[in-house]
Amino acid sequence: MKHYLESYWEIKLRNVQEALEANNFEVFLAGGPDEAREIVMQKILPTINPASISWGGSRTFRQTGLYDELKNSGIEIIDTYVKGMTREEVMELRRKALLVDLYVTGTNAITEDGFLVNLDMIGNRVGAITFGPKFVLVLAGRNKIVPDFDAAVSRIKGYAAPANAMRLGKKTPCTKTSSCHDCKSEDRICNVWTITEKSFPKGRIKVVLINEDLGL
Repeated sequence: MKHYLESYWEIKLRNVQEALEANNFEVFLAGGPDEAREIVMQKILPTINPASISWGGSRTFRQTGLYDELKNSGIEIIDTYVKGMTREEVMELRRKALLVDLYVTGTNAITEDGFLVNLDMIGNRVGAITFGPKFVLVLAGRNKIVPDFDAAVSRIKGYAAPANAMRLGKKTPCTKTSSCHDCKSEDRICNVWTITEKSFPKGRIKVVLINEDLGL
């Protein structure tokens, strides 16, 4: 007999899948990080056959093992997170990353009615989701699901943004209090919002919903 929490999350994820699909996203369900990696490598990549790939800063992406898998895939990779580069070199690579065939990223929140909600520092990640790459792959743990837009904003400003600022070693008030202060710090990472209500064209954005808590 299934544990009640297994049933809960299976139903929740199926409902969110249906909502996203109604909004023209292509959606896959994965039981965990390993299955998510298999779905990407065995189902998604062979279908779109990308000649070039890049990604945003996503802990979920790393947790699935796709970082190492893609680096060794033989596909052209634009990795904007290689250590030792100057800021100018990083920014130039991030500009080039907007023209790849496939851009891989996480998301800050997914609403139960099938919207992606994101908040960025520079805008390269949300820019890629919005326009540029031929395809976008969003990897999302079940912890990213929220009831609605207000809950998405609350999750991002009250948890994801302060936690990410701490992870990145930013000198912002939220790293001291764990709460958003709507600060004016030069290190502020909360600058560019996007709400993706639908994928256009249909299927351009592919979402892998993972039945595990991953990322921030």
